[in-house]
Amino acid sequence: MKSCIALVLIGFALLSCKKENVEIKENPEIKESVVKNTLVPFVENSISKDSLYTVAYLPTSTTKQIVKHKYYTLSYNEKFEQAEWVAYELKKSYLKSYDFKRPYFVEDPKVTTGSADWRNYKKSGYDKGHLCPAGDMEFSREAYNDTFYTSNISPQKKEFNAGIWNRIEQKTRYWAGKYNDIYVVTGGIAKDSDKKIGTEEVAVPKYFYKIVLAKSGKEHKAIAFLVPNEKSDKSIYDFVVPIETLEKMTGIDFFPNLKNLKSSKDF
Repeated sequence: MKSCIALVLIGFALLSCKKENVEIKENPEIKESVVKNTLVPFVENSISKDSLYTVAYLPTSTTKQIVKHKYYTLSYNEKFEQAEWVAYELKKSYLKSYDFKRPYFVEDPKVTTGSADWRNYKKSGYDKGHLCPAGDMEFSREAYNDTFYTSNISPQKKEFNAGIWNRIEQKTRYWAGKYNDIYVVTGGIAKDSDKKIGTEEVAVPKYFYKIVLAKSGKEHKAIAFLVPNEKSDKSIYDFVVPIETLEKMTGIDFFPNLKNLKSSKDF
């Protein structure tokens, strides 16, 4: 009998430890919201039933090296030393703004071929441009820190990164608030790049794209952007293109399980 009681007590202790390990302690004001709404996107059997997006929404990969992090998924292209796409869910409840300390960029331990070292960008004249923006992941320190893997960055001109690209990122957060739950796919188009930086020859994309998908009633709607890696003062809507244009340029089927999906400026 004593041994049985001991086993029960040990089991209870282990259960308590596990429970404590997943507890979110960053900020008491967001704890309840994060616990209720944080998902582990794109991993089968880990997505809550009320989530709009599942693994079926992932784009195809031309490299077959798909890397899953807790809050975003990417397809890494070793040839160009960056992701060909990064996909993630952005919920209205994620739209927090906490002044987390920026961590250092580090190589992604989940990229089997090794992601590029951040030193490739040093004195290159290019920003370490986030693909999944740190600003979209400020609801949790863990989520925020995860955006600082070098698999999640691409060489961007400073005027582009701080200008037109930043405006599109801000608009994306606006749409998350409007639709409550959106899905974002973004990346650089580097296959025709004639510029490389660093000892690992990280390709500098000539263009960057972003696709935002939302559910409106029973239908899905999307808007897609294709923007040159240059300074621009134009409206973001001047860069709206059909998703089919991006698919032809990249060889990626962005939503293989959604039929007849077309992008438009009416978003």
